[in-house]
Amino acid sequence: MSLHRITLKNGADLDGFRRAVRWLMAEELAPQHVVWSLDEAPSLFGDDEFHDAPPVSLPRSVARLIELGVCHSDSERYALLYQLIWRVLNGERDLLEIASDPLVHRIDMMARAVRRDLHKMYAFVRFRRMQGELERFAAWFEPDHFILEAAAPFFIDRFRSLDWTILTPIGSMRWDRRDLTFGPPAQREDAPDEDSFEEGWRGYYESVFNPARVNPNAMRAEMPKKYWRNLPETASIPGLIQTASQRVDAMIEQEATMPSKRTPERALEAMWDQEPKTLDELNAIIAKAGPLVPGATQAVFGEGPKHADIVFVGEQPGDQEDLQGKPFVGPAGKLLAKAMQEVGIDRSKAYLTNAVKHFKFEQRGHRRIHAKPTNGEVKHYRPWLMKELELVRPKLVVALGATALLALTGKSTPISRSRGHAQFGPYRGYITVHPSYLLRLPDEATKREAYEAFLADLRRIHDLAEADPDTGELPLAAE
Repeated sequence: MSLHRITLKNGADLDGFRRAVRWLMAEELAPQHVVWSLDEAPSLFGDDEFHDAPPVSLPRSVARLIELGVCHSDSERYALLYQLIWRVLNGERDLLEIASDPLVHRIDMMARAVRRDLHKMYAFVRFRRMQGELERFAAWFEPDHFILEAAAPFFIDRFRSLDWTILTPIGSMRWDRRDLTFGPPAQREDAPDEDSFEEGWRGYYESVFNPARVNPNAMRAEMPKKYWRNLPETASIPGLIQTASQRVDAMIEQEATMPSKRTPERALEAMWDQEPKTLDELNAIIAKAGPLVPGATQAVFGEGPKHADIVFVGEQPGDQEDLQGKPFVGPAGKLLAKAMQEVGIDRSKAYLTNAVKHFKFEQRGHRRIHAKPTNGEVKHYRPWLMKELELVRPKLVVALGATALLALTGKSTPISRSRGHAQFGPYRGYITVHPSYLLRLPDEATKREAYEAFLADLRRIHDLAEADPDTGELPLAAE
């Protein structure tokens, strides 16, 4: 079979590449039968007659990789991307998941390089007023790849009300507050050198510069020297580095100020004279303080008798708990209720609560997916949990899972090493898994085995709550 030459424009010709791919796939032309070339004024298919071709359906991850890949300066970029498309559409739909594949690795590295270049452009473009024109601004930038069109939406969104031009060695783009146009390459001399605004910008930069975190090597890695000529603040950096040690000494001598961030400890201290005497008063404080991580609908308080024999402590509310304002009403809560009933623990006589009182989640489409609270977030809520236990005064506290154990002990400990009897300060305790763990297990056999172990834990918990706290003996009615 003869070779077919595809000629695209210099730079990032995404539209031309898409048309070429549609035609090539319609003709079922494998990568080894295609030669890619670049020209300022290309004829898309050389001597071949152009005709419409059906669209090509690709996974979103592949499409995004193509958008970045065409921006790379590698002369083989189109050939590599077409190889990727051909393989994906011919039996390797999940090819991108094989990171060790040489083609996937090379294209991924190209995409990473383009992302870095875009990041540098967003960070290091500095507009200066054009001489003799009060309302027009220009900037000079030297990209490593063909990223002008990919970067345009960022600058339009950020500087929509300005009339600006960005000049580069590979092309230019102009926004006149209404339309975006692309032009030919430019030279450094075409951009203004400085303007009166820069003195104020340098003053701001010097005022926020943190001398205690000076790291010249890291600064050069994040701000390569090739960009220094375009950045007015670089003129101040040598002096700031030289005086860093003196400025640090001055900072240390100043009296430290406490942060104003609200914490449970501060909330309790502020109300020390009116320390909550009931669960209702404590819950009012929690509701007033609000969630540490924004997004939760409401605080989810503990529920059960005010002086229950057993307190079950979970991790945090889930989606259903957040919506209903009640603990353990979702899938994990229903499984816990079923297990409690099987071993004879009356749920209505137990107190159920969580270490964290608000739902933390990640939004994925219309779904809210549980996000595990950090150690710092657990610590944030811990004083409220300790006060809650003090007010309930249970015979036994049960930690359901590692987060609850962290809240009760202040230490991160694997459940596998600590499962069983425990002591949480003045309270007798027991450590077991969270029921959500049982729901996540991969197969039915493993689930059945883990559920039986969970039931065994609940039977011990039942017996401990019934036993005399001094002698450990069960009452006669339990024999």
